[in-house]
Amino acid sequence: MLMLVSGMQGCASYYSHFAMFPAENSAGEARQVRISWQTAEYPGWWFADDKASTIKVETQCSERVWRLSDSSQDEARACGGDIGACAEPRMDRLAGTNQPAAAEVMCMAINPGDHGRITGLRGVVELQVYCEPVSTRQGEGDKAVNTDYVRPSVVPYQVPVRRVERGSAADRLPELDDVLCKHS
Repeated sequence: MLMLVSGMQGCASYYSHFAMFPAENSAGEARQVRISWQTAEYPGWWFADDKASTIKVETQCSERVWRLSDSSQDEARACGGDIGACAEPRMDRLAGTNQPAAAEVMCMAINPGDHGRITGLRGVVELQVYCEPVSTRQGEGDKAVNTDYVRPSVVPYQVPVRRVERGSAADRLPELDDVLCKHS
């Protein structure tokens, strides 16, 4: 029985998904933006559903990391949509307003196409950004950190995503170069 159970654990195929694209942050500065997530994909005959991590959205020179989730995940929040992340009222506002966004406002979303879940994303994904930071820096003096992120846009960012086997030689996230950050 032990051999049967241990043999079944290898039924999934594990993948890393990532992309890097140029964009402006809300302050209008040119930055690199990285998105990444991981999946475990099971064969159709297997009893388990495919699984995915949240999607991380990181902007060069910023400490703010967005985590987009779908309804299948524990991290899912009640701000509507299929794949997305909600506002943090003290940190975010809807683009073009001066009022903090409510916690149930969707700030970032990925158009899921026909799938509705992160596990179904392939090829080019559309990242939609609806919010901007209330302030691009948190803290004061030497302890202040940049919390800016990719600029909101009415047109979704078209992001070609790479899918590689986890643990392979190609399974390396592109680096966000911090040289630019020291001079800005």
